[in-house]
Amino acid sequence: MTADDPNRGTPGRMDLLVGRHPIYPVLGAFSIACLVGAFVTDIAYWQSVNVIWETFSDWLITAGLILAGFAIIAFLIDIVAGKHLRTLTWPRAIGYAFAVLLSLINAFVHSRDGYTAVVPTGLTLSALVVVILIFSAWVSSALSYRHRIGVST
Repeated sequence: MTADDPNRGTPGRMDLLVGRHPIYPVLGAFSIACLVGAFVTDIAYWQSVNVIWETFSDWLITAGLILAGFAIIAFLIDIVAGKHLRTLTWPRAIGYAFAVLLSLINAFVHSRDGYTAVVPTGLTLSALVVVILIFSAWVSSALSYRHRIGVST
């Protein structure tokens, strides 16, 4: 918080901030990085059939889901606190939620034993998560930059 912040010292404020920025985009970005990394390690497992890549995928999906949980909690705290979310666009939020749901299913698929834990279902789910994340980010940025939707003026 800065000295010129009008909400400084307001009792009952519960913003989760890093500097002056909310923390949920940072947690979401790390979550997305883990889920994309899981797709990369699924491809590596599919090509090499080395079990370590399947283990890496398990851990990356788990870490991505844990970070997504923290991001969602931080997001909900900001919403409950009445914080105005300037850069929120709904396609990205809906895409992120759908990707997290598919990743949860993917975690159960990866918990099976053997080659079928990854190929073809786990690899397909990981690829779908990446496609959903890329598509929702693209739609969101197109809305934000071209039509100024979700941007406060």
